Amino acid sequence: MRILFILEYYYPHIGGVETFFHSLIEKLDSEGHEVTVFTNRYEAKLSAQESMGNNISIIRKRYYNRYLFTFFAWWSALRYARKSDLIHTTSYNAAIPAWLAAQFTGTKSIITFHERWGKLWYDLPWMSYPAKVLHFSFEWMITKLSFDKYVGVSDYTKNALLESGISEQRVTRIYNGISYEGWPEHKGSSNDQPYTFLYFGRVGYAKGVDLLLNAYQQLLTKHSDHHQLVLVVPSEETPLLRKVKRLIKEYKLESHLMIKHDLAYSDLLSEIVRADAVVIPSYSEGFCFAAAETMAIGTPIISSGQGALSEVVSGQHIEAVSLDATDLMTAMHEALEGRWVETESKRFQLADTISAYQELYKDIL
Repeated sequence: MRILFILEYYYPHIGGVETFFHSLIEKLDSEGHEVTVFTNRYEAKLSAQESMGNNISIIRKRYYNRYLFTFFAWWSALRYARKSDLIHTTSYNAAIPAWLAAQFTGTKSIITFHERWGKLWYDLPWMSYPAKVLHFSFEWMITKLSFDKYVGVSDYTKNALLESGISEQRVTRIYNGISYEGWPEHKGSSNDQPYTFLYFGRVGYAKGVDLLLNAYQQLLTKHSDHHQLVLVVPSEETPLLRKVKRLIKEYKLESHLMIKHDLAYSDLLSEIVRADAVVIPSYSEGFCFAAAETMAIGTPIISSGQGALSEVVSGQHIEAVSLDATDLMTAMHEALEGRWVETESKRFQLADTISAYQELYKDIL
């Protein structure tokens, strides 16, 4: 097969989605398929064109920001679409150029939806009302495009796509997967160190960092002894990160909280290994790579339970009763007291995910 991937970001950009597509593409290459990746050249130091593996071509074109990529990348992608049997893209910003390239060339197309928020957009913090309307409308528009197949990365996401009006024949569920080789084992903090709650990942609108900081402030008034909160987040000084820093000062959390930036992957894994609990306070998750990776290490999880989190999170965990800072604080307090719920740990094997995509490609072609 000759497969064109149109992706907003690709390796070496770091993220769960990028890691997944990198693994999928390497596997396709190893089985003799011809793969082209068309993506944003998000840093000038990256090569404009690069070959990898046996038959992988990576085309990077500079668009300076994600919105220019969304509305102008399709024109350059056309030449690669004409030579391809299939186009595979992902929500959100790559969807428009991929769909246009498919329409103009008559190429079959697939979109993987990693999340679908619907009216949740209107409940998110730190976003102006016009921005909420625009994001809701953009997501709605993508669900109305005529991709040959829509993939939801969990049952929750699949059902959200069906509720948006996409026909059942065009929607399938393929869980995201990770490799389970080489993961370290959970250790937790030593006796002379404070109990550590860890949050790691982006500071996005739906990630619930505002709820976490509010919950931790409440926890300090109820149980102030010998614990700390560690945030591992990107260092880019975005408006959201500035809001987080203002909340930390407003809640007077400086002496109980530590922020770490841009850790090497091995150092991030060490943080997860040493943490006593990873907190995932999201307003919604379509799958949640952070949960899957934390479960692979064996670190207990405190979760908001929103979106696909109830479907994905397992092992030692505590789920907040509702999406509320006080309920999240209660869950954190239960963790301090060791009152974990324990279920059989779920595994989302990368090999199963890749096999399911290969079968989907064959069915479409």
